Amino acid sequence: MRITLMSIPVRDQEKALRFYTEKLGFIKKLDTPLEDGNRWLTLVSDQAADGPELVLEPAPVHFEPSRVFQDALLNAGIPYTQFDVDDLQQEYERLIGLGVEFRMKPKQVGTVKVAVFNDTCGNFIQLVEKL
Repeated sequence: MRITLMSIPVRDQEKALRFYTEKLGFIKKLDTPLEDGNRWLTLVSDQAADGPELVLEPAPVHFEPSRVFQDALLNAGIPYTQFDVDDLQQEYERLIGLGVEFRMKPKQVGTVKVAVFNDTCGNFIQLVEKL
């Protein structure tokens, strides 16, 4: 068994696509039109093009429980998911330079460094560097 897909809820797939590719550096893998203007839109890491795909899921727009859950996480300041990086300080500075808003600056917590940013699509995302 292996992980091949992971979904993240987004309120605007096109805006999310721009943010995740232009700011975070992910690569678009699939972009298939679906009903009602939705898309099967997946991204991969530029460091693992054959690795797990990130689905930009429009659920909050069409499924009220998803929107409620996403709002609750955001209002509580809880990250929806986590991405690992090799050098958190370097990535933080790169993203700040691109205008990404951070809720939490890099901070050491036990055996990791963490930072949290707003993906502009309804989610906080945590970045982690393992020490």
